[in-house]
Amino acid sequence: MTIGVGDTLPNATFRTKTGDGMADLSTDDVFKGKTVVLFGVPGAFTPTCSMNHLPGFLAYNDEIRAKGVDEIAVVSVNDPFVMQAWEEAKEASGKILFLSDGNGEFVKAAGLDIDLSAGMLGIRSKRFSMIVKDGVVASLAIEDSPGQAEKSSAEEILQQL
Repeated sequence: MTIGVGDTLPNATFRTKTGDGMADLSTDDVFKGKTVVLFGVPGAFTPTCSMNHLPGFLAYNDEIRAKGVDEIAVVSVNDPFVMQAWEEAKEASGKILFLSDGNGEFVKAAGLDIDLSAGMLGIRSKRFSMIVKDGVVASLAIEDSPGQAEKSSAEEILQQL
């Protein structure tokens, strides 16, 4: 069952890079007591993710934060080293929190997983965006196709805020 507005995010552990190396973050670490914009992508370095979805959140970062958002985070079913390399390649350090959901435990628990095995990608995250307030989904947009980033774009998030 897919998570919806008013639902509490499932408990999960993400991995991310810190100044001291890799660290685990729980759902509470990321969302408790904060307003967070979370967007999910099928894969780091994939065309729509790298050329459209992520760049929008970088371009509108200040405007989104000015609306009372404490954190902007991206999650993908990629290992933490790929997520770190993507963060560095896109010069996004300090702007967006890159969360590795390497085993897909978060997206599966939230019902946001998609089987892209036909394209040799395996189980991945659907493309989505949400506004989360203190761990509760306040808005949610899920793309109909993983190759689209319209309903889940930074521009749409700005309108929802």
